Amino acid sequence: MNNIEIEKKWRVKELPEDLDNYEMIEMEQAYLNEHPTVRIRRENDDYVLTYKGISDNDIAHSEYNLPLTKEAFEHMLPKHDGRIIRKKRYVIPLNDHADTDISSVSDKADGYCLKAELDIFDEPFAPLIVVEVEFPSMDAADSFIPPVWFGEEVTHDIRFKNAVMAIDPDFNPKAML
Repeated sequence: MNNIEIEKKWRVKELPEDLDNYEMIEMEQAYLNEHPTVRIRRENDDYVLTYKGISDNDIAHSEYNLPLTKEAFEHMLPKHDGRIIRKKRYVIPLNDHADTDISSVSDKADGYCLKAELDIFDEPFAPLIVVEVEFPSMDAADSFIPPVWFGEEVTHDIRFKNAVMAIDPDFNPKAML
């Protein structure tokens, strides 16, 4: 499926207190190529191959997601470049989160539910924690006011791109803290 993914990313100032109340996904992902990005990922018991198109900006890019079998994932995994990323992702609906005001997001009236995807990385990237939000439009991304538990925005900092973290041999996860 082809679509445009519009997302922003932040460091996390503090974890939400009610984290255990949200869906948690165990992820394992590896990169087969960086430019353009070709990634394989396990999300609990689901597997996917992702192709991300090259973009002029850090917020929006084309993305194709294709389902994989477990066998295909396991066949491709040894062919990865760099490090394998393992993390826990918590999916937190922002429309109903107590400390989030999404009134600035004009698409709210259309029934769109903004979700924070909170990633807690395993070694060698621990204790890195980041949060991403996907938006239905550039206007929604531009007008979004993040909740108080979000920290510094790092959307334009390439060091926080998973592909860079995995593939760059000079990447130092501890330097990001």
